[in-house]
Amino acid sequence: MGLHVPGDVTVAILSDVHYAGAAERARGDDYELRAIPNPLLRTFAHVYRHVVWMRHPLDQAPQLDRFLADIGSVDYVVANGDYSCDSGFVGVSDPAAGQSAQECLGKLRAKFGDRVRFAVGDHELGKQALFGSGEMRLASWRTVTETLGLPPFWQLVIGRYTLMGMTSSLVALPVHQPDTSPAEWPEWLRLREAHLAEIRAAFEALPSNQRVILFCHDPTALPFLWREECVRRRLPQIEQTIIGHLHTQLIMWKSRVLSGIPPIRFMGHAVSRMTAALHEAHHWWPFHVRLCPALSGIELLNDGGYFTMQIDPAAGHPAQFTFHPLPR
Repeated sequence: MGLHVPGDVTVAILSDVHYAGAAERARGDDYELRAIPNPLLRTFAHVYRHVVWMRHPLDQAPQLDRFLADIGSVDYVVANGDYSCDSGFVGVSDPAAGQSAQECLGKLRAKFGDRVRFAVGDHELGKQALFGSGEMRLASWRTVTETLGLPPFWQLVIGRYTLMGMTSSLVALPVHQPDTSPAEWPEWLRLREAHLAEIRAAFEALPSNQRVILFCHDPTALPFLWREECVRRRLPQIEQTIIGHLHTQLIMWKSRVLSGIPPIRFMGHAVSRMTAALHEAHHWWPFHVRLCPALSGIELLNDGGYFTMQIDPAAGHPAQFTFHPLPR
């Protein structure tokens, strides 16, 4: 919990909005199940979605409206990725998902103007679904950067604090190679190197007395960041790393318990990708990770919400966090 101190700067943080506009809602809540040919796996996925994850995945848009009505006076807002439901499994180049993302970002920009910053999530770019198909597409990258106007990397300086936002899917690109087509892979590699160059330059230029709050949607990227010498050298300056992607503290807890497990290669790419991330999860903790849950949480726990963070621009005390539950 955080206590507001006069002179502090207040930043609201939300993640994994998974807003669905009219075109995505028209696909129906069983959109993912229809893409699973195996009836046994389809039944398991139905039970998992119905009981544990999200019974009505395309009905989360009202949570954004509740957040906008609930939030008090803040100086800045950071949205930490995943703005649509990605019901086409190819990111925001899918017209329906693109429409959802436009509406989601439009509502946040209408409320907060130039005080809002956006991280890029994995569902903006596309990926193979847990139980089905999908692809990470360059067309979605162009939609993200050109149509939606989201910068891959950004910085916001607040006194002796620097907030940084990055694109986790680019940093962790080697893990996502099976999600990409061979024809597009060379361009993805070029984009990754350009992105890493931005990150390296930012950390090299960071004053030694500056504290960092890092925004990284998917913690899978953190071991790749750890391998960058200039980032590793600055780890003592990273006060917090705000992640999303995991949706719930329950998954965060399981990630700690399962940290270091060997990758599982025989159950499909999605399982291989997740277990590979857990194998290197011991590299997450030096970044002082803090999970911002999905705005809707998960079905089992109804544990959604958002954070507000108070920053002392003079760095007289660490950033203070308050969680605001937003049960459905």
